[in-house]
Amino acid sequence: MTAQEYILFILEQLKKPRPLQYVASDKLEETILAKVLSKKFRKYSASQKLIERIEEAIRLNVENGKPINLTFMHGLYKLWRLDEAPEADWAELFALMYYVKWLKPICEIYEPGVWLDMYADDTIQKRINNLTDEEVSEYLRSYKDVLDFLKQYLPDNFKITITKTSDQFGGEANMDKMIDAEVASTELPELNDSVKRTVEMNVRLLPGQDKDPLWRGKVKHLHGAAMTIKRNGEYAYRENDKILFFAKPVPIPPDLFLAVGTTKNSIVSFWTGVGALKLRGDSFEMTILSPNQLAKTKLVFEPISIKGLTGKNFSKIRVIDGEG
Repeated sequence: MTAQEYILFILEQLKKPRPLQYVASDKLEETILAKVLSKKFRKYSASQKLIERIEEAIRLNVENGKPINLTFMHGLYKLWRLDEAPEADWAELFALMYYVKWLKPICEIYEPGVWLDMYADDTIQKRINNLTDEEVSEYLRSYKDVLDFLKQYLPDNFKITITKTSDQFGGEANMDKMIDAEVASTELPELNDSVKRTVEMNVRLLPGQDKDPLWRGKVKHLHGAAMTIKRNGEYAYRENDKILFFAKPVPIPPDLFLAVGTTKNSIVSFWTGVGALKLRGDSFEMTILSPNQLAKTKLVFEPISIKGLTGKNFSKIRVIDGEG
């Protein structure tokens, strides 16, 4: 099996229709909850408080005959250190395919289906990572292209959307003002070594920026201000009918995010990593590699051409030996 044949096979599996299965009304919410919390996909345990929040979101959606809404939060950019930047690559596709595989069973027992909302930070990425308008726009365009490609493999009752953070706060100019006000009212944070390394990995330094010994703290200060504004907004955080999830546990605020990774074997953020296939006997396994993993992994590129997948990042794919 070639890499191309494997990816097409998995896509066709997603597309494979199944008739709506009957579940008794008094068991429906419980059954949906079990599928959301499936240990086959969940990477970390869920607290009782989180489970209760998910139960409430399911109850509200079922009660109102709405799709089960799951919202994933991420940065609207591709890490500038990667050759793939600024466009989306296999990582975005693999993560979305993984989430569809996770949530599709809900569409098979609940007619209103699923609404997967990718809630993405745009404004703050330009300020903290020094990205240009064009880079963020190019990522969004290519990300939408991936989404449009994937839609042909989705059940009719599975909807995926991309929502920009700035659109929920009156546009980028208004959000910038809110971020500046929040920064002015709070103190510069102290950073541990792990956070410093994360900042250093993500920020494309401007000339002379690193001459300021506090530059890392100032970047984190801006990021924290934006996250505070987002958490205090109405969208997602304060809407009880949304199930929030992320690749890894999110400690602030606690008991709010379900952690499911980005592929079966990865928790690497798709916007800061690249998609690759790992050889498994006669087949493959999808994964996402961080820059550090990429530097340590032996791999080769395999040419690939799948109709509907365009752009510079979809004419070849990294393949890792099964022992790599």
